[in-house]
Amino acid sequence: MKDHKEFLALVPVEIREAMLERSDGPGLWHLAGHLGAILGVGALIAAGVPGWWLLLPVQGLLITFLFMLEHEATHRTPFRTVWLNDWVGRLCGVLLVLPFEWFRAFHMAHHRWTNLPGKDPELAGPKPATRAAWLWHVSGLPYWWSEVRLMAALVVGRVTDGFVAEGAKPRVVAEARGMAVAYLAAAASLVWTDVLVWVWIVPALLGQPFLRLYLLAEHGDCPEVANMFQNTRTTFTTRLVRWLAWNMPYHVEHHVWPMVPFHRLPEVHGLMKDELRVTAEGYAGFTREYLARRPAWTESSTH
Repeated sequence: MKDHKEFLALVPVEIREAMLERSDGPGLWHLAGHLGAILGVGALIAAGVPGWWLLLPVQGLLITFLFMLEHEATHRTPFRTVWLNDWVGRLCGVLLVLPFEWFRAFHMAHHRWTNLPGKDPELAGPKPATRAAWLWHVSGLPYWWSEVRLMAALVVGRVTDGFVAEGAKPRVVAEARGMAVAYLAAAASLVWTDVLVWVWIVPALLGQPFLRLYLLAEHGDCPEVANMFQNTRTTFTTRLVRWLAWNMPYHVEHHVWPMVPFHRLPEVHGLMKDELRVTAEGYAGFTREYLARRPAWTESSTH
């Protein structure tokens, strides 16, 4: 069996060059569809159409899964135009309370040390070890608390994460302060209208559990080794979910070849499908298997 480095070394040069070619078109069309859906559903909620409250979790899914676009923008692969990647990433970061410049450094470290304890920053907080801990994790509440603390630290200029380079720290702090100003303006708007509460804040809270469930499948219960064919999971799912997640269910494919634009990942899957070792048949199937390996409650789940 080949590891991911051996696989890439065997890919013909002409295929490698084709896969790495970037373009603005596919990303702009996908972005138009994703943002168009957010604006359309948000308009229906704001207009108070009959049953508008049923649209809140739909809006939540659309907003929280912009995380995938922000994630891709850290690689500057959704678009050929560099500034477009950066500014789209920053916009997503504002909506998700996830500072883009900080997240870029975090995510690059994650790719460099995927699933390796003590090195991968995604492992700084342990994965849920019990069903009780899983329930707390997927509630999304730990995420929001973590982001509030992160924003507070960055706004006062405290950047202590080792994966953030010294030269990047002023940029990270400046972005966080700009985001804080935007949040203050949003809070001030509540004096006149509560529209942001219903088209953004409440949906984001409702959507976060779906994102937590999705993200657990990427590396949850994968071996803590350096081989990307083992430490990452590809999840087979519907075309709609792949669209919503910007093709990131092809996650082994993304980790093996992170500079391939999102719209070429189905082709990458075709090239490496025989090499995949960790896969799941859908997110519901993954979740059932994940919970089956965990006790309902232990003393460790209270800490």
